[in-house]
Amino acid sequence: MPAVSKGDGMRGLAVFISDIRNCKSKEAEIKRINKELANIRSKFKGDKALDGYSKKKYVCKLLFIFLLGHDIDFGHMEAVNLLSSNKYTEKQIGYLFISVLVNSNSELIRLINNAIKNDLSSRNPTFMCLALHCIANVGSREMAEAFASEIPRILVAGDTMDSVKQSAALCLLRLYKTSPDLVLMGEWTSRVVHLLNDQHMGVVTAAISLITCLSQKNPDEFKTCVSLAVSRLSRIVSSASTDLQDYTYYFVPAPWLSCKLLRLLQCYPPPEDGAVKGRLVECLETILNKAQEPPKSKKVQHSNAKNAILFEAISLIIHYDSEPNLLVRACNQLGQFLQHRETNLRYLALESMCTLASSEFSHEAVKTHIETVINALKTERDVSVRQRAADLLYAMCDRSNAKQIVAEMLSYLETADYSIREEMVLKVAILAEKYAVDYSWYVDTILNLIRIAGDYVSEEVWYRVIQIVINRDDVQGYAAKTVFEALQAPACHENMVKVGGYILGEFGNLIAGDPRSSPLVQFNLLHSKFHLCSVPTRALLLSAYIKFINLFPETKATIQEVLRCDSQIRNSDVELQQRAVEYLKLSSIASTDVLATVLEEMPPFPERESSILAKLKKKKGPGAVSVTELDDSKREGGELNGGGERSSDSAAMAASNASTPSPSADLLGIRSSAPMGAAPSAPGSLLVDVFSEAGPAAPAAAVNNDGFMRELEQPTDTSDSLLVEGSGDADSAPPSEDPADPLPEADELLNKFVCKNNGVLFENQLLQIGIKSEYRQNLGKMYLFYGNKTSVQFASFSTTVSCPGELQSQLNVQSKPVEPLVEGGAQIQQVLNIECLTDFCEAPLLNIKFRYGGALQNLTLKLPVTINKFFQPTEMNSQDFFQRWKQLSQAQQEAQKIFKASHGMDTEVIKAKLLGLGSALLDDVDPNPENYVCAGVIQTKGQQVGCLLRLEPNAQAQMYRLTLRSSKESVSKRLCDLMSQQF
Repeated sequence: MPAVSKGDGMRGLAVFISDIRNCKSKEAEIKRINKELANIRSKFKGDKALDGYSKKKYVCKLLFIFLLGHDIDFGHMEAVNLLSSNKYTEKQIGYLFISVLVNSNSELIRLINNAIKNDLSSRNPTFMCLALHCIANVGSREMAEAFASEIPRILVAGDTMDSVKQSAALCLLRLYKTSPDLVLMGEWTSRVVHLLNDQHMGVVTAAISLITCLSQKNPDEFKTCVSLAVSRLSRIVSSASTDLQDYTYYFVPAPWLSCKLLRLLQCYPPPEDGAVKGRLVECLETILNKAQEPPKSKKVQHSNAKNAILFEAISLIIHYDSEPNLLVRACNQLGQFLQHRETNLRYLALESMCTLASSEFSHEAVKTHIETVINALKTERDVSVRQRAADLLYAMCDRSNAKQIVAEMLSYLETADYSIREEMVLKVAILAEKYAVDYSWYVDTILNLIRIAGDYVSEEVWYRVIQIVINRDDVQGYAAKTVFEALQAPACHENMVKVGGYILGEFGNLIAGDPRSSPLVQFNLLHSKFHLCSVPTRALLLSAYIKFINLFPETKATIQEVLRCDSQIRNSDVELQQRAVEYLKLSSIASTDVLATVLEEMPPFPERESSILAKLKKKKGPGAVSVTELDDSKREGGELNGGGERSSDSAAMAASNASTPSPSADLLGIRSSAPMGAAPSAPGSLLVDVFSEAGPAAPAAAVNNDGFMRELEQPTDTSDSLLVEGSGDADSAPPSEDPADPLPEADELLNKFVCKNNGVLFENQLLQIGIKSEYRQNLGKMYLFYGNKTSVQFASFSTTVSCPGELQSQLNVQSKPVEPLVEGGAQIQQVLNIECLTDFCEAPLLNIKFRYGGALQNLTLKLPVTINKFFQPTEMNSQDFFQRWKQLSQAQQEAQKIFKASHGMDTEVIKAKLLGLGSALLDDVDPNPENYVCAGVIQTKGQQVGCLLRLEPNAQAQMYRLTLRSSKESVSKRLCDLMSQQF
């Protein structure tokens, strides 16, 4: 940039600014400004032409006056005239004035655009940079219309100077953010991507900001940037601080560029090219290794730069969720930060570990830090860090540590900040319910919760404990005894009175045999709380009283006396008055049989999802509860294919598949899936919320004898008003567009769900599709969650499910329609009912169409419905297995593959995947303890197909031999093809 000469000092401007600063009052300042404005106006209107210096000086004064908060209504033309000057300082002031004062509706915009075009075509790098800065600063749609096609040409031109390329990249980024529809890269795409190879680091740094933004909106067009980004990152990471002297910040080579490269890679899945992926893994390992090295400087800038790169690398590792070694190393590195003296580092470590806890590979590593996290919850001074610690405890909780974590959270609740108490209450309630094997522990926990933080216990929490107690015969007596004891406390929260009134009214007879809790004692205890309660609680207690008359006839006279008193039958509240009058009359005139019929015990509630989860989602905001919360099978023993829990313990497996729900059944009505293999979304992105209030389980859904929802039964002819083929509103779908062909990666996406039922099926920059499914015998139910990741509405949204070719006679899929409009940041749900008629090989197709910004989006995926979803596990001993194995010895009954291992041969991962297949994993059956054998039956409407599986790993050769035998050739081949792609 040219140096400013002494003559450009503008002494008049300095004097004016000094006068303004010396003004003693606001009035004096306004007087001085008005005097100066009059002088400038006279100079501009005078007959004598002003030279460039004078124009510049007066325009600067006008700009200073504007910045003081005064309106400027003249001088714009003089500023435009400065743009045609050949002097840098004059042109600079002209552009500065225009950038600040000229709006897009100005009549001068055409003159300004002409001046900018002249500077862009001048090939003078200084003038070109000024023009580009002005375009970016104004950033209006008019500017984009005028220059969006010109700037990419300047950016990729071979003779453009590096400083101009940097300005052009950032200018184009600004225009793309304001008017993305006008910035069309087209032919420039590949040349812009190759700027990542530019020798000038400043150009690369500016270009990567542009490429990252473009990749987020058009990932397919810019996917070639992945290999170039990995290459550039590798060069930076492996370089010494002396190699990049101009771009080394406190001994850290190019930290800003490194962070941007790592962030760019988070826009894409792991590289498919083995060499590129290997190089990237090396980079990430190097970054983790450098984090362990002693610091080269004690300056805070050095540690900040180093940690910034580390956290971006960890975010990328979490995003990929495919490298167990890196995930565990990242977890261990974050664990070191949990006790760091820097508060921000502790906060970031806790936040990142929350995401790591949802990965099957790193969950166990996260759990090793439980004591440190608990200590942070108790001792941290910063409330935001304590909240992150509570979030991490919630995320790392499973059946093995649930009691410890819930106890610690309850203990912390007594002294917790008021701002996070409600959220803490919801989390404790969810964990206690989700991992309750012993229902008496669940009741104790919720009652403690009410005692400690009653004011923050929402109705959803105590409603839920009532539902569970009513549905569980084995806990009703214990609940009545416990709540009776809790009500004896002198100070008792009103929510405790509500729970006590309801439970004693229903099950007080179970403890009435003890003289200490006789019927009259129970009634007097409840009635002693009556006058302290609000109207809704009093109404509930009155209902409990009439229930007492049915349960304990000896209390009838006492209760009638209470109902007859003026404070009840003449109560000013109409609800209480009506209840008192009606209950009194009912108890007086109804016979014992009629009274018993009217006041019989409440029937079990239908199984439904917990409303507490919806409450937590509202508290945390959109996307707070994600599909990953369902993905607990690795750490919970693995509920697979919608059945009960399947663990290595065969007895537990048999119990979980019994018709009566086991004590460890999921109280939420949510059946977890096999280990999740899909990469989770990057932190901060929209996550599929499977717990919305319009959730999968309808409130009226009845439960049949085997505990499976009747909605999964084959739809009858009368159901076609509720279920339609495909989806939706014919008027909302684009009529002229045929469904697109399945995406190239459709088979890969389908293979990820062979051994799991829940997760993210598809995700790009616009749309995220999540799945939650469950299967029983030959029936299945699938919930699809369509999330709009943008801030723009999706219009004409429609989905169609089709079964191509022979699949129509093999699989029956029916779907409920979806809403035609999906607001920005919102999510809608679709329910599919699936029936397996006979064995099949192909998968149903899901076509999604919608309009985004006026452009039609049309994509087709394969729904992850595979034949193994209809497996029913079969337990066998060694003798039965090999006897059946020999019976299936015909050539057409066997399918076998020998293949190279594509993943690490980890025993636990192999077992989890075999369990995820849906069959029973049989222990101590094969003579070779290294081998795995499974047995199961494929359930279709027409027949049952028995299947046996044998997997023989060779760790030295990194090979597998997979053998499938079944009574049907097509089933053996299909299962063999599916499973060989999982290892």
